[in-house]
Amino acid sequence: MSGTTALSRLRERLSDGLQWITGSALAPYQSAVIRIGFSATWLLFLLREFPHRQEMYGPDGPWSWGMAQQLTEDNHAFSALMWSDGQGWFEFVYAVAVLSAALLMLGWRTRTMSVLFMVGVLSLQNRSVFMGDGGDNVIHLMSIYLVFTRCAQVWSLDARRARRGGDDRFGVVLWWVMGLVLAAITFTGRVGGGWLLLFWAMWAAHGVWWAVNRRDRQGDPRLLCDVVANFMHNAALLVVMVEACLIYATAGWYKIQGSRWQDGTAVYYPLHLDYFSPWPALGDLLTAYGPMVLLVTYGTVAVQVAFPFTVFNRRLKNVLLVFMMLEHAVIAVVLGLPFFSLAMIAADAVFLPTSFLKRVGGWAARARGRVFGPTKNGAAPDREDVRGGGGPVPSEQPAVRT
Repeated sequence: MSGTTALSRLRERLSDGLQWITGSALAPYQSAVIRIGFSATWLLFLLREFPHRQEMYGPDGPWSWGMAQQLTEDNHAFSALMWSDGQGWFEFVYAVAVLSAALLMLGWRTRTMSVLFMVGVLSLQNRSVFMGDGGDNVIHLMSIYLVFTRCAQVWSLDARRARRGGDDRFGVVLWWVMGLVLAAITFTGRVGGGWLLLFWAMWAAHGVWWAVNRRDRQGDPRLLCDVVANFMHNAALLVVMVEACLIYATAGWYKIQGSRWQDGTAVYYPLHLDYFSPWPALGDLLTAYGPMVLLVTYGTVAVQVAFPFTVFNRRLKNVLLVFMMLEHAVIAVVLGLPFFSLAMIAADAVFLPTSFLKRVGGWAARARGRVFGPTKNGAAPDREDVRGGGGPVPSEQPAVRT
């Protein structure tokens, strides 16, 4: 009898767990923050390096197009820049990367923009693989994970359009245009293997979703689509969290093995390298007091090693998050690595409390109201906007809005 009761309880728990991971797209505010954070970081980087784009990723780079083609053929990495070595094609791909990052940040046609954002990141980074740093590696991975998340439920133009309702004819046109582009790529043989299959699968899935939403928003087919999308979103978000924990864990444990980190002097050296010293006087000031160098060195290792073990403890996790974000802010200023720091802060944001993010969204909405005044028709911002965005948006993921 007790065995039957235990089995029944286990079934109930499994059912509750399955409902939890498939019933809704979890952490809508956190996924919106990482969408905004990574797209904004990549956009700012592309804009800052615009005058140097030719030397970094274009025909004038030291890593020639022929060498990049040979490498991508060996490792099967995707890069649209390998389709042609022409100047016009490079400028087009760079422009698409800039535009898709800006539109993804705003949450406009998020599904399509997330795919184009991934294409832009992979195309440029895989063109010149020796050009990036740790921040570029993080953006590289996160651009792939974002494709599988429902990251426009709040704080996006897609969410606002869904609340207002109405037909989405432009989305239909955009879906067909993407299909024609994929067909052209397929027939020319520019992409093969798994990447081509992935692009076609995403395009077809978006079409199926649009058809299901058009016929019946409450039927079983729509419910099945929601279950699959929620599961993929939650799984991708879990991967993002695990990735962030692995980054800090590996960084911390590798530091422990270094003699300079063991004797507490490691922080001193990068602050006195010309390459990492945009403000030499500031570096001298920070390292003038030996015990402070020792404290920062040991503190950095302790925080990085401890963080993966504190994610299930809300208070400890939030305290360490503050320290890590402050650390990256200092790195951005003192070592002159702003984009690495922004990428890591965006990755850390996935662990931020929902209540804090809602409060920040409310502050932003009120600030927008003060700057731009009343919204359309003279009305004040609606209650959902003041709270930082609406709730889950059922129609955010149709193919025409991707």
